Parts: sequence; structure tokens; C-alpha cells
Amino acid sequence: MTVKDGDKVRVEYEGKFADGTVFDASKEHGRPLVFEVGAQHVVPGFEKAVLGMKEGEEKEFTLKAEEAYGEPNEQMIQKVPKDKVPPETKEGMVLGVGLPTGQQIPARVTKVDDNEVTLDMNHPLAGKELTFKIKVVGINLEEDLKEMEAHEGGCCDTDGEKGECCSAEDEGEDEEGGCGGNCNCG
Repeated sequence: MTVKDGDKVRVEYEGKFADGTVFDASKEHGRPLVFEVGAQHVVPGFEKAVLGMKEGEEKEFTLKAEEAYGEPNEQMIQKVPKDKVPPETKEGMVLGVGLPTGQQIPARVTKVDDNEVTLDMNHPLAGKELTFKIKVVGINLEEDLKEMEAHEGGCCDTDGEKGECCSAEDEGEDEEGGCGGNCNCG
């Protein structure tokens, strides 16, 4: 059986920058990444790389920025009045910024001056080339199918006891921009 659109796959992965630094790995979360192929839960290049793989197969591939998190967008960098952010805000912090839809996205504080704060809402991995080493450890496993069905948007991570699920609109990245335990799969 090879992976095709619509399959629910379980993948062990390690993501590295061009210099070899690991930015995220499934072993750090104690479980593989689980996602539905074609549902846009992971970046496009990752999803494309999994297509056609068989259970037990391993692969290493490198994604250019446009196949991963895209290039940084200057419109995603905004200045806001300092009185609109918590008083303890410092450069390097990550704040949750509410969108009109009610969704929250992470914003990195890049500058704080006397009157305003500069927020960068680009994904932390935007503009970066990423190398992944992956292994498909399951395709359409019964437990993954049941978990995803129970959570309409799809289940991204499961640890055998508790599924951490999200809909396609949810963002659950950790501060480094990896999948994190909240299943932001893309």
C-alpha cells in the first residue's frame, strides 16, 4: 500500500536547517506526526514528499521556502501603539494576536521603543530552506481513522492516550515554529 491523497498517515520525522541544526523532531514530542494527506495540515512540500511512500519507507528531502512556509511578507510586520500590548513586552517575546475571525496567530516582538512595538506575524520558518528525514510508520491505522473522525478537522498528533486535534484553521505552533504538541501541521 502506498500513500495517496485522503490517506491518514503516521510519520516519524526530523527537521533541520541548512546548517544541520534540528528545529523539530517527532521524538521530541514522544509520538509520530499523524495527518490526512491532501487536507493541508502540513506544508505543501512535506505532503508531496509523502505521496507514493510505503509503510516502513524512509526518505530525506529538502524544501525551498516556497514549498514550506513561504517567503517573509512585509505586510505581516506591523507597528502597534505600546499601550496595546502587555507592559512586560520585550524583544524576542511571542504574543498571541487576535484576528477579526477570532483566530489567534503568534507574533514575534522584533522591536520595542518608547511609543510603539513592532510585531512580526510571519511564520518563524518563513524564508528558510528545510531538510526533513521521514519514515512512514502507518497508513490508515484504525486508531488514527477513529480519532480523526471524532475531530472533524483532523487529528495531527496522537500519543496513544490523548489525541491533540485541530481544524484546518487552528494554529498550534511552538515558539520555534515546529509542529509542537498542538498539531499545527502546516
